[in-house]
Amino acid sequence: MHIPDGFIPLGQAAVYWIIAIIALYFSLNWARSNLDERKIPLFAVLAAGIFAIQAMNIPIPWGTSGHMVGAALIAILFASPWAAVLVLSIVLILQGLIFGDGGMTALGANIFNMGVIGGFVGYYVFKATRGLGEIPSIFIAAWASIFLAAIACAIEMAIAGTFPLVMGIEFMGLYHAVIGLIEGLITVVVIVGIQKARPDLFSFKNWGKNSAEVDSE
Repeated sequence: MHIPDGFIPLGQAAVYWIIAIIALYFSLNWARSNLDERKIPLFAVLAAGIFAIQAMNIPIPWGTSGHMVGAALIAILFASPWAAVLVLSIVLILQGLIFGDGGMTALGANIFNMGVIGGFVGYYVFKATRGLGEIPSIFIAAWASIFLAAIACAIEMAIAGTFPLVMGIEFMGLYHAVIGLIEGLITVVVIVGIQKARPDLFSFKNWGKNSAEVDSE
């Protein structure tokens, strides 16, 4: 899903850079208020894990590449889409600078697609579907987050004139619809595993509550 340099004109890329900078500002504010010494190790481990899984990607005709994203995982575990924006921003910056995976001029677009769209879709779809049960809602949120981020990527490249809109959506959507099934399964396994191993860091019972609310119960 990483858009390389040259796929988007500089003027269009600047729009995504502005959105990404604003989103990063709010995500840093979230981190200052919510990340403490108990959560930082989990935050770092998950960032490293997402860095690794995104290295496994496949080329997509009439698109960029297909891989897992991990934005819904972060948004659900930390009960905030801003957490996903921050983790994905860190991962994408390092991938672009060190490995050339995703262009620097297109970094704003990549943060917008995977961090902002992926994080917000993952968070709000999980929140909206919790009535179905935690496991189905995690799976649906993870699948929707990666699928809609890929569709957004295809639309952006069509606006740029890089690929035709219909073929871009078909191929990016098809590949990521399949990859999303794997992402959904892995997201469920990781979240359920963390809840069992470290209920002090994450539990469905206290999801979305701040520390003061949890302590008062």
